[in-house]
Amino acid sequence: MAHRPNVGARAATERPAAARPGDVAGDRAPRSFAESLAGADSAADAERRRGLRRMKLVALSFLVGATVIFLVCTWAQSTGTAAGWVGYVRAAAEAGMIGALADWFAVTALFKHPMGIPIPHTAIIKRKKDQLGEGLGTFVRENFMSAEVVETKLRDAQVASRMGKWLSEESHAERVASETSTVLRVLVEMLRDEDVQHVLDRMIVKRIAEPQWGPPIGRVLASLLAEGRQEALIQLLADRAFQWSLNAGDIIERVIERDSPSWSPRWVDHLVGDRIHRELMDFTDKVRRNPEHELRRSATRFLFEFADDLQHDDATIERAENVKEQIMARDEVAKAAETAWATAKRIFLESVDDPESALRTRIADSVVNIGEALRDDVDLRDKVDNWIIRAAQHLVTQYGAEITAIITDTIERWDADEASRRIELHVGRDLQFIRINGTVVGSLAGLTIYSIAQLLF
Repeated sequence: MAHRPNVGARAATERPAAARPGDVAGDRAPRSFAESLAGADSAADAERRRGLRRMKLVALSFLVGATVIFLVCTWAQSTGTAAGWVGYVRAAAEAGMIGALADWFAVTALFKHPMGIPIPHTAIIKRKKDQLGEGLGTFVRENFMSAEVVETKLRDAQVASRMGKWLSEESHAERVASETSTVLRVLVEMLRDEDVQHVLDRMIVKRIAEPQWGPPIGRVLASLLAEGRQEALIQLLADRAFQWSLNAGDIIERVIERDSPSWSPRWVDHLVGDRIHRELMDFTDKVRRNPEHELRRSATRFLFEFADDLQHDDATIERAENVKEQIMARDEVAKAAETAWATAKRIFLESVDDPESALRTRIADSVVNIGEALRDDVDLRDKVDNWIIRAAQHLVTQYGAEITAIITDTIERWDADEASRRIELHVGRDLQFIRINGTVVGSLAGLTIYSIAQLLF
């Protein structure tokens, strides 16, 4: 019979000699199962090894006991002095030996070649490691990650109801607000000030400065004028002009005294000033009282013409551009992004650190409101549960294979010999009961068969 090469041994010998625990993953051989479980045996592994060794001795003692009983009974029968019941004991011991040996072979064949002989269909875990990993992944995907199973488990869990009850409590809402604030602080601190300022400058400041100001301002102004919005502004200006004129007597008098000829009598200056003041008050009063006053109509016509010039007159558009450039050249505008981000960041960080801040309070209140809604509104709970279920079903349907591939890929990276040894370490102790049961059941079966044969023949 041809000797099949040991896959695990070959993988071990082909592993680069320079591979070390600190090597880059791409430059070293796949990690063994032991390495993936933290390398050296833990205290729990040592205890498992002791337990496995004890159970192997117990199972072996059953085989040895059955063998000793068989040999003693065989010797007694060979002397011709044995009683009739010795045959029954001998048959039970013989069958127990066979059962023990058969089950020892079966258990051993799972992990290695019995007695080192490469018998076909032995060392199953070492030879079929990859197929076992693939089968395990398929089993998990089909039985634990199906859409039906996910829906059943999530509906039984009542996620929305439990979440609502938990969030509706103020202490829990404050905890959520605190954790959210921590996350927000981390996110803000991760941002580089230069990057944020650059984004704000490009998205806001530069975006404002790029287009011509004249046409859009003209269109907005024309739209406002078409709706008659200028009347309120003109009325406000007229009212303010009338209020100013009421107290303008002293100003008019000082101007006349300053600019009148030196030979002009003082009383003449007073008469002129009083007349001008009365005319000014009368004029502004008429303007503010009469919506159809010529001055007001003239102002409206000017605004319409100005709005049209901003859109179509090249000279007016150019003047608007000059004004824009003067405004954008000011330090306040050039540093607007920097100043805005610095201020916003300072206020934000102060808010997330202060438990009594409006931000933290608003987050906590919002969490309580959400929790109460989930707790009390049956329709909302059903909607949220359906959202969660649909999302989970989408994940397992679209990415179930990729998720379970973690199992398959991990097992494929394990060293075959080490994987077999470690699996035996974890389940081998329980498997020894198969050997014990094989001895006991074999003995009982042998005794039964012998007894039936004695009765019939």
